[in-house]
Amino acid sequence: MTDQERDGYVLTSDATRVDIARVHSWLSEESYWAKGRALDVTTRAIEGSLPFSVFQGDRQVAFARAVTDGATFVWICDVFVDREHRGHGLGTWLVDTIVARLSETGVQRFLLATRDAHGVYRKSGFAPLEGAQRFMEIDNRPTKAAILAELS
Repeated sequence: MTDQERDGYVLTSDATRVDIARVHSWLSEESYWAKGRALDVTTRAIEGSLPFSVFQGDRQVAFARAVTDGATFVWICDVFVDREHRGHGLGTWLVDTIVARLSETGVQRFLLATRDAHGVYRKSGFAPLEGAQRFMEIDNRPTKAAILAELS
């Protein structure tokens, strides 16, 4: 993927540019879904995914990753925008870029989960999961309660 530029930001899928320490800090300290995640888990998750990053200059300001078989399915996860850069459409830009890039390869099904950003993802064409009763899971995450909690 060629880097994209917009409003002083650069979006890239260059995995070598991911600031793993910064992404790990965001996820393990500030997110509700990965609170307490170990650095080695964050590192392995990024290595096993297609990472997408947004930079302002040399500083990473947003991140998302796509877990995919490259043919039929993509799970978009760990979408995070630094607090100082929220409100600039970076999350939507990341998700739209992931969907566009992987759609070009023929992938037709994209999934993500959110507790509180439904409006952001609707802008990218996401809708509530149809047929949710067909899905089953084993979920042993220690953050499951926080992930499923309703916002007050």
